[in-house]
Amino acid sequence: MLLSTREGDRRCTLRPFQRAMVALVYLRGHTTLAKITAGFGISESTAHANTRTVVDLLTARAPDLLKTLREHDPDFVLLDGTLAECDRVGDSRAGYSHRHRRHGVNVQVVTDPNGRLLWLSPALPGRTHDLTAARTHLIIRICERQGVPILADLAYQGGGTWLTTGIKRKPLQDLTPTERTLNQALAAARAPVERGVARLKSWRNFRRSRCSPHRMTSIAKAILTLERQRRRSSRIPGSARPSSTG
Repeated sequence: MLLSTREGDRRCTLRPFQRAMVALVYLRGHTTLAKITAGFGISESTAHANTRTVVDLLTARAPDLLKTLREHDPDFVLLDGTLAECDRVGDSRAGYSHRHRRHGVNVQVVTDPNGRLLWLSPALPGRTHDLTAARTHLIIRICERQGVPILADLAYQGGGTWLTTGIKRKPLQDLTPTERTLNQALAAARAPVERGVARLKSWRNFRRSRCSPHRMTSIAKAILTLERQRRRSSRIPGSARPSSTG
């Protein structure tokens, strides 16, 4: 419906649902354009144009963090960063993550307490520290403005009083039993965010992308739009339930 509304009735090689299918195949399986060309019987240029058009339409519908928090109003959110590996890098030094020892882009993942994806940040170079990325995207400031606390790991230590992290062991000192108990409780509360990251990585574009790192922001927003639509569809009575394999 989105394709039909935005593109009108102009003549295309594929029908709207087929163009949507091409984009889903590209995003979900990160299928090469050569395979898409063979599978749908279209030229490679048509496949490229279709995927770019659909991704751009989905990107335009992705909400910002403030709108997402107002819509869902969670008790608190979970924050974590992930590296979307890319084999095409512009600045190899900026794109190289020493933590993961790979090239890619840094994407911040915000989930609700159950691990459901709420928001994905624009992509930053892979070497960007998670706390720097959170500050760049104003994640902490926006959550504080909305009164939504944040739970995160030690990578975000020093982010302010509104962001709760574990207690880091000081040099030559051990944590007290109370501090270890607090860290264990925080780790248990943060565990669902790993499900959100795993859900994101089920879209194979986030495993090893062959596109430009600059394109990963649009892909992240497009996937966020699709994930939001999937959750809405699953709430509609009589709609098909998503399979356990995703």
